[in-house]
Formats: sequence, structure tokens, C-alpha cells
Amino acid sequence: MAQVGERESEELTLVTTKPYFDLPTACPLCLPLFIYLKLAHFPFRLSFNSIFPDSDQIPYVESGTYVAYNNENGGVIENLKRDGIVDLDSEFQSVPDWVAMKAMISSWLADAMMYELWVGSDGKSACKIYYSDLSWPIVKVLFLKQVYSVKQHLGITKDNAEQREDEIYKRAKIAYGALSTRLGDQDFLFDDRPSSLDATFLGHVLVTLHALPETSVLRSKLLEHGNVVRYAEKHKTKLIESSSSSSGPQFRSVPSSSTPKRGSKPKSQPKREKTEGEKTFKRRARYFLAAQLVVVLLFLSLMGGNDAGDMELDDEDEGNAFD
Repeated sequence: MAQVGERESEELTLVTTKPYFDLPTACPLCLPLFIYLKLAHFPFRLSFNSIFPDSDQIPYVESGTYVAYNNENGGVIENLKRDGIVDLDSEFQSVPDWVAMKAMISSWLADAMMYELWVGSDGKSACKIYYSDLSWPIVKVLFLKQVYSVKQHLGITKDNAEQREDEIYKRAKIAYGALSTRLGDQDFLFDDRPSSLDATFLGHVLVTLHALPETSVLRSKLLEHGNVVRYAEKHKTKLIESSSSSSGPQFRSVPSSSTPKRGSKPKSQPKREKTEGEKTFKRRARYFLAAQLVVVLLFLSLMGGNDAGDMELDDEDEGNAFD
């Protein structure tokens, strides 16, 4: 049973990356939070941030003066539970199997998704999810910087690249098998009731099915488990497609940096006081172009000061995402 706090009476805004691949957001961190709120039947307004799409603060939620960022205190879902706003996990956190499977999803499957987006594929999905509104020179540098960062995080070098790839996919295969067995024909993973475990796993599965290319190794391993695919598509229809097509949607999509289409006139709207999150991003926005320029210069300097072997960036990394 979901525990919902008093803040439910205030409007909650969820800020994510933009929608792509027939998903409200294709960011592997943002989609689980979207699903978590939908599973809890917690009303919210959906907003997109295009200024800092790869910020580690995204996703975040805000309600009045309350703000919870992805990179603080274990993430947004943990903050929502800790602060008594919405908790789907109160009856599961002492269940050993639930804790073990949550750890497996947040480590093995999270690593596999990271590898697929930035290293194991052509990078086009990652660029569309995070960098679609940026100019291609900045996109290229940010992409290469992220590839380098991911390889460091996963401990990948030229000498152990094949071994690490095998380990990552082997762990993902084990995780899919265990979760598939646990799920069986149920609607949810534990006690046929939703929890953050379902939200996290559903987010991972939907991004894998819809955002990764058909040639994806991770996607092919997931497709071996038909019950998991049915589970994900069933909830996608119920939580995403039905709400977006209903006459009274439970959320509104408001791009944070959009312009009216040519030939159309924006509707006049009463001014409202900016939220804390919007004020924070507005203060940071003025430094965005300068910051990105610094990133470009520093990364080019790093590339100039190291040989190709030290950087561990192959020719395929540099070209595939920008064909």
C-alpha cells in the first residue's frame, strides 16, 4: 500500500529530459521516477530541461519550496520516501530477496545500460536522449568525454575491453533470468503489488526495448524473456499511453526551453512566480555557453596531452554517433 504524505495537495513538478522513442523520457534515470509516481497514483506536472540535459541533478522534483535532486541523498525516490511524500516500499525493505534484486538492478543492469548507451553501440541513442538540442561540435566533445568517463567507471581499458564486455553481458543475462523467474505471470515483482523495484526495472526494460537499436546485445538478451517484455508493454499501455490519450491527463508536458512553432502565436498566460528549481537553472544558464566552451577546450587539451592509448577512445567511438 502506498504511503502518501501531506504534500500531495501541492503541485509536484517532475523535471526530466525530453521525450523520445515513444516514451515520456528515454533517460534511464528519469523514466523509473516517472513510473514510480504513476504507480503510486501521485499527480504531477511533467517538465523538460533542455539547458543541462546531461546534468547529474536530473531528474529532480519540486513542490513549492521543496526540491529533491537525483544526485543528492541516494536519488529522488529515496528522498520522496525519506521525506514522507510517497513511499511504495515500506513493507518490502526488510525482505531479503527484494533488497537483493534491487541491488542487482541498480548495479548489474545499470552498468549494462551505461555500457550499451555509450560504448557498446553507435551512440546515436545516447546523443538523441541527452544532446538533441545542442550543436554538433559540442555534442561530439561531450559524447567523447562521456565515453571516456564511462570506460573509467566500468574499468575498461584496451587490454581488458573484451573481458569486461563479456562480464557485463553475463551479469545482465543472470539478472534478467532471475527477475524473469521472480516475475512469472504476475503484474508486479513482489506480492503482486507495485514498489520502486518495479519502477526501476520497468524503466530499464522500456528504455532497452524502445531506445536501444535492434542490433543491441542487451536488447537481444532481454527479448529471451517473453514474460518480462509482456510485463513492460502492459504497464507502458496502462501508465503511459492511457494517461497521455485520456481527456483529463494527470500531467502536463512543458518544455523548459522551447520556442513557438513558426506561424503560430503563443497563448498569453498569467505570470507565475518561478520555482526554486527554475531559479537555480536560470542562474546557471547564463554560464552554460562559457562552461561548455571550457569543457571543449579542456577536453581537447587532454586529448592533445595524451596519446590515443591513454585516452582509450577508438575510432569507432569518435565517428559512429555523428554519421
